[in-house]
Amino acid sequence: MVRPKKHLGQHFLTDKNIARKIAGCLTENWPVVCELGPGTGILTEALLEKPGIEKLNLVEIDSESVDYLNTHFSDERMEVIETDFLKYDLAKISTGPFALIGNFPYNISSQIFFKALEYRDLIPEIAGMIQKEVAERMTASPGSKTYGILSVLMQSWYNIDYCFTVNENVFFPPPKVKSAVIHMRRNNNLSLQCDEKLLVQVVKTAFNQRRKTMRNSLKLLISDKIKFNKVFDKRPEQLSVEQFVELTRMIEEGR
Repeated sequence: MVRPKKHLGQHFLTDKNIARKIAGCLTENWPVVCELGPGTGILTEALLEKPGIEKLNLVEIDSESVDYLNTHFSDERMEVIETDFLKYDLAKISTGPFALIGNFPYNISSQIFFKALEYRDLIPEIAGMIQKEVAERMTASPGSKTYGILSVLMQSWYNIDYCFTVNENVFFPPPKVKSAVIHMRRNNNLSLQCDEKLLVQVVKTAFNQRRKTMRNSLKLLISDKIKFNKVFDKRPEQLSVEQFVELTRMIEEGR
């Protein structure tokens, strides 16, 4: 049996029905799927039951889990990759599009999503279990208290749905927080029509001072040539993704 390791944020799912529900969140039968953090393989088993999967890559950093997976699974479609997901070149998974899925480690969930953003043209669909609070931030709309950096940057490229909540009692050991499953699908944006690095800077700067208006929080980024409009008088949680893009473009043009 694999021992859950606190420093890796491991809480192993024990309910096979929930594992099947998570696997069922993928809306297409992708021939290539990458599962992050398979642990003891409960979601792996559910994925191998799905039709259409020709290659299932399991990215796992825990050597004890790797040994367990290689011992208990013998499906030729499956490959265990012992590596740190955050440092791995995801282009090695497939030359074509693939789905990303997993019971994502809660301590690095935001980093996982930002990593996926780097490979967004290869990853058209994502489904995963994360901390409920993070799921609420990911799916939040403008005007919500939970709307923030993660909401804007992820929703710039993905349509995100909150699928269902998962209680603590279906994990070993039980986490101290509730969990939730989200589903993400690439939107139609091929480009945001603005400097994407500047957009990230604008979003992070604004939400790090979320009580201030955009005019005040972004004053170090704004040149004297810029023409202010009503967007600059709003606070960051009031702006849609499109308005953040518009504002970034204005700052860029004013430089």
